[in-house]
Amino acid sequence: MKVTPFETYQTYLSIKNHFSSPRYDYFKYGGRSKAKITAFNKRKDKYWFEKTSRKYPDNQIVDFLVSNFVTANNPSSLWIGEIINSGERTYSEWSRKQQSLSYIFKEQITQLFEEYQLDDLFNCSTGHPPVLKEYLGDHIDLETLVILEKVFHFRGQFDKKLTDPVWETVSMKIRKYDPFINIDVLQYKKVLRDIVHG
Repeated sequence: MKVTPFETYQTYLSIKNHFSSPRYDYFKYGGRSKAKITAFNKRKDKYWFEKTSRKYPDNQIVDFLVSNFVTANNPSSLWIGEIINSGERTYSEWSRKQQSLSYIFKEQITQLFEEYQLDDLFNCSTGHPPVLKEYLGDHIDLETLVILEKVFHFRGQFDKKLTDPVWETVSMKIRKYDPFINIDVLQYKKVLRDIVHG
């Protein structure tokens, strides 16, 4: 379904708030924002919202924006100009990753278990656990971390034990991205079982 430029702007604000604010939840508030049409009409970048609303249907606009905010180092400071300049490339790369999610997960998990035992992977008794270090070292993707969270529910335990800003940022990213990763958890549990016991 096509949307208006103003609706695209509202979605942009909602997705930005979702990934930037600990309290705002895109799903809880149904993607609504307090955007005013008068504020939208005064924006110099209004043309981009017009172009984007013509190019993508509603669900792809959400994916387009999610891809850009989730890959940003700091979603709250992601400037619309960055999305205008590199958003298409970011969305294209993100879409390819989504289409290969199970393959990428299996590859990354196989590499993890060549180096670590399952219990060691989530051990945070001496600081950052290996699974977090592997993510921070760009050896596993955020999607792999989110899938591991869906399977093992480790984030709550880490939140209690790790109080540094690095973990707090990653924890929020996992929490905010999780509802956008729609997977069959049982399928991924089977992949993990096959790798661990294979």
